[in-house]
Amino acid sequence: MLLQREQLGLIEVGERGRLDEPWPAQVARYYIDEVERSARIHMAVNGSEFLVEAATYLGAAAIAIPIFSRLKLGSILGYLAAGVAVGPFGLNLVQQEEGVFHVAELGVVLFLFVIGLELSLSRLWSMRAQIFGFGAAQMGLTGIAIAGLLIAAGVMPVPAAIIAGLSLAFSSTAFALQLLKERGELNTSYGQRAFSILLFQDLAVIPLLAIIPFVAGSGGEAAGWVSAAKAAGVIVALFLIGRFALDRIFRLVAGAGSREAFAAMALFLVALTSLAVSWAGLSMALGAFLAGVMLAESSYRHQIETDIEPFRGLLLGLFFISIGMRLDLSIIAQSWWIVAGGAAGLVLIKTILIYAVTRVKGVARNDAFKIAAVLSQGGEFAFVVISLGVGSLLFTNGQATLMSAIVTISMAMTPLMTALASRFGRVEKESKDGLAGPQAGNDHIIVAGFGRMGQIISQVLRSSGVAVTAIDHNPSHIRNAERFGFKVYYGDGARLDILLTAGAERARAVILCMDDTEAVNHAIESLRARFATLMIIAVAHDRMHEIKMQSLGADVIVRETLESSLTIARKALAHMGVDDHTIEDYVEQFRAIDRERLLAQRDYGLEAGMELIHSPYTPQDKRGDSD
Repeated sequence: MLLQREQLGLIEVGERGRLDEPWPAQVARYYIDEVERSARIHMAVNGSEFLVEAATYLGAAAIAIPIFSRLKLGSILGYLAAGVAVGPFGLNLVQQEEGVFHVAELGVVLFLFVIGLELSLSRLWSMRAQIFGFGAAQMGLTGIAIAGLLIAAGVMPVPAAIIAGLSLAFSSTAFALQLLKERGELNTSYGQRAFSILLFQDLAVIPLLAIIPFVAGSGGEAAGWVSAAKAAGVIVALFLIGRFALDRIFRLVAGAGSREAFAAMALFLVALTSLAVSWAGLSMALGAFLAGVMLAESSYRHQIETDIEPFRGLLLGLFFISIGMRLDLSIIAQSWWIVAGGAAGLVLIKTILIYAVTRVKGVARNDAFKIAAVLSQGGEFAFVVISLGVGSLLFTNGQATLMSAIVTISMAMTPLMTALASRFGRVEKESKDGLAGPQAGNDHIIVAGFGRMGQIISQVLRSSGVAVTAIDHNPSHIRNAERFGFKVYYGDGARLDILLTAGAERARAVILCMDDTEAVNHAIESLRARFATLMIIAVAHDRMHEIKMQSLGADVIVRETLESSLTIARKALAHMGVDDHTIEDYVEQFRAIDRERLLAQRDYGLEAGMELIHSPYTPQDKRGDSD
């Protein structure tokens, strides 16, 4: 007898089969259809699972990064916090997977590749004294001190303690440079010295990563020599390829005119070099760094770096998120006193040792304190070394979690350390010992301010046979000028008594090109009140500064960037095929319009004359016809 589908618990008649089929055929057709449907659902769920995880990672980063940036804690801590929040030890929104971590490690590989691109051999050589002086001393002393404490406490065996000590000696390049840039102190004397230490650390991570497999390995001496020979052979081969082949390869790819192909070639080079070095028993990160160094002098370096940057940023962020996912909050909670004490101890040890090293090297007390504060934290490379150490069985998962937590907490302490350094560090002005004050001259021109513009102005005037009396209140400017044969006197160009001592009453003109706009204004006002006919030439910072100086009585005012901007515009128009006569005509029209707008702004406010900005220039022949 035939069974209806309803009796089998099947769906409606006619959707999947025919009732005139024998019931075994109906049942078989039903279950085949069910299997296909389940497979389609499973594929859809699995396919969306990747999107769900990706959305979770991106959403966590998008929320955490702005919060931590607003708190001045940096993006790295934001990524770590996002990883803790979404990971298995937090909200458990995504599971910790080794696949994700290995993909994220590509961010570190690309990060080291970019560092290699920026560290050409010529640049390293020019900074060798500071890099290998400050940097090597800091890394060596800090690593030895921390390793000694770990060994004395019986926490780790000697090899693991040495690797751990050196990994904790790293400071955060991203953290420190971000703080220096935000404060505008990267180009100060202490900022440059801090950068040289960070640069050495960036270099030191390469051999440290390279020796971890040897330290953790159990092979005999012969195997070690074979591995070393293999590694040396691969490195030599890579440099030969980089020296003689890479530029030609990139030239061919660039000739195709495809940006995607160019980026793919750069990524392929990083991957291939990393795999070759990994085959030789060294770290993939070392291969990426070598690939970058090989291309550091290439004419395609900037394009490669631009194309790599988006991948590097995203994958490096994913790496820090994955590190945060690995932080077992239960272990940290059980050993909170170790984490808190370890972070405080790490910051204290690094602060003391960096301060001592810089002071021994002759750095001023205040600068030494600032360098120590900005470099007092653990660094992102510690996470890389710790992760590789876990994979090589040097560290246990518990040790890795505690060390990662210590580094993280030390990073969070950095803004406080730098604030303390700025507030309580004794301000030490650069010594002006041995610097002569201004002397009165006759029939000369006084140049107040020996910065970028003052140097050029003085050079032109002196080469033209004009007597120049240059003054500046920055001792470093004066000593730097002496290296190139310029005589610059120490003094504040904003003070009338200094200008009088320099011979202002017998000067043909006074040129004011100090960086401080208020100092320039004060000097103009004082000079004009004392000398009604003295020629005062002043450099204006911007349009509003020029308007202010007009009311104070300066005779000639030149905006800092005006003439250089017009020169660039001339070059661009000439490149477009515009003839010289027309270019000069357009420039003169700009000057007239700019002058008209400036007068309107002086009389009616900043927004006056806005309609003049976009006025098209009229060729001279057409203006003649209209006249």
